[in-house]
Amino acid sequence: MKKNKPFRLLVEGINDLHVVCNLANRLSLLETFEVEDIGSYQQILKVLPVLLKSTNNLQRLGIVVDADENLKGHWEAIRHILLDSQLYSSVPEELPKEGLVAHPDDPAYIIFGLWIMPDNNLNGMLEDFVTFMIPEKNDDVLLRKTDDVLKELEENHWNKYKSVHHAKARIHTWLSWQDEPGTPMGTAITKQTLSTDGELCQKFIAWLNNLFECIPLPH
Repeated sequence: MKKNKPFRLLVEGINDLHVVCNLANRLSLLETFEVEDIGSYQQILKVLPVLLKSTNNLQRLGIVVDADENLKGHWEAIRHILLDSQLYSSVPEELPKEGLVAHPDDPAYIIFGLWIMPDNNLNGMLEDFVTFMIPEKNDDVLLRKTDDVLKELEENHWNKYKSVHHAKARIHTWLSWQDEPGTPMGTAITKQTLSTDGELCQKFIAWLNNLFECIPLPH
């Protein structure tokens, strides 16, 4: 993604950046927006009030954050920032399942978008979203085996990872059993080990397009 564009997407970390950029490349999305790794959810909350009132060339701003174990709390924190800015009077009480795209009362200010991983509805994180990209065909035997292994580890307290990171262990275990073990999530999208055909992925792409107008028009 090229830099200094008037459309920007902020993400929490480098894995999020790679997933979004590889999705964009895989689906040949137009390079209408740049993706920027801010470093953390807390850092996004810190810069958001300033960016909402930006007077530079910024026209549209999107953020992608993890729900972790507090979807409602994360949504309320961001919603309050939007309301406190006094720029958006139509912010809904509930986060739309298709992702938020909020238009300012004054068109001189930015259009704002929010997607909370994995699906604006459940607690979880980027890795949960990517797990939904595992192809459904043939009832993937490796995913079932992954779940069996992780269940045994966790029931016997052999796992070294925290329970909140179960999704990370799940997707990376599954990826470690594919061709070229250890392939990063973003690369697995490009290699088509992961599918972009699923409903959740298509909803995310539709949200990106609604915010950034990035899907090429048919010839």
